[in-house]
Amino acid sequence: MAETRRAAAGPATYLLRVFVIAYLVLLVAWPVVLVGTNTFANGTQALTDVFADPDMVAALRLSAIAAVVATVINTVFGVTISMLLVRKQFPGKRVLSALIDLPLSVSPIVVGLALMLVYGGRNGWFGPTVEDWGLQVVFATPGIVLATAFVSLPLVIREVVPVLHELGTEQEQAAQSLGASGWQTFWRITLPSIKWAVIYGVVLTLARSLGEFGAVKVVSGNVLGETRTATLAVEERYLNFDQEGAYAVAFLLASVSVLAILVVFVLRARGTRHRAFERQS
Repeated sequence: MAETRRAAAGPATYLLRVFVIAYLVLLVAWPVVLVGTNTFANGTQALTDVFADPDMVAALRLSAIAAVVATVINTVFGVTISMLLVRKQFPGKRVLSALIDLPLSVSPIVVGLALMLVYGGRNGWFGPTVEDWGLQVVFATPGIVLATAFVSLPLVIREVVPVLHELGTEQEQAAQSLGASGWQTFWRITLPSIKWAVIYGVVLTLARSLGEFGAVKVVSGNVLGETRTATLAVEERYLNFDQEGAYAVAFLLASVSVLAILVVFVLRARGTRHRAFERQS
């Protein structure tokens, strides 16, 4: 068997590996590393200037708030929709599953324009009504949260659905046969079984939310110190020839994304070991 594997790994296999590694380095790793090296070209001065600027701090804070709120919304919604898709049968199930993937295929700019048509203060379908209630959506924080939640919608769902399929319904049916209610079954049986998938989805959703640009640019208004997010600040600084400031903010956003990837990697390894242990026991 070992000789067969060694024979299969010929020059074409090694050439393919080199091509894949080179592609990933040139497309992903090298640009990210260059952002870091340019950020620290003059030491930590660029980062110090970012945190000393009240408008930049406000932009970072707004991005963090929008990302956290969007992540909470998509976590609750994602787990609910996942349970609905896997555990229930209803007309239009395939259509709903396809619609969930819509944010992955539609340009964020289109998402922003769609939200403008729905929640715009003058010509939006619900905008004037909502503003009469005292809530401004477009060109305010709620619009930024909606846009961020939309683009990161499928991430929790696509992590949880396969795990629910793999788990089956035997444990849930056993709990219900012993008198457990639906909520008790969910909290004590289902949720502990899917917790790692939920954590993966939460981490990916948070990372994706922090980096959203297109949809947020349309609905935010990009008002300095009010509705300008960190990603918009990167564009503004770069266009105004403050490249060090742009690199510094981009480095902060990239650091969160890299940290999220590392967290997912560690959690996946722990989840795999945990499931293997449960199967053996």
